[in-house]
Amino acid sequence: MATHHAVPGEIVDLASWANDLPNEKSKVIIKTDAMELARLVVPKGKEYPSHQVPGPVVVHCVQGKIELTAMSRTQELHDGQLLYLMPGEPHSLRGVEDAIILLTISLTN
Repeated sequence: MATHHAVPGEIVDLASWANDLPNEKSKVIIKTDAMELARLVVPKGKEYPSHQVPGPVVVHCVQGKIELTAMSRTQELHDGQLLYLMPGEPHSLRGVEDAIILLTISLTN
């Protein structure tokens, strides 16, 4: 069964968006040729090793707390904070507390 993606005009509740998934609650909300929007669950202690994406990315901490390492420094993001990274910028993250983040990735430069 294919996962549901939001359609234009659909309201998305980030708190419950991935309740249709049995385990991990990370899920792509929208994917077009130009962008990808994903809800990512980051449990406390979970680490995502350094990686990069070809377009600009916005990491928005919706709930909880994460550490994001990029541009030779590590910063904490808390509820309601976001960080913008340039295309190709290597970055990694770690859950300081259980967190939900919203990733917006531009697929065009």
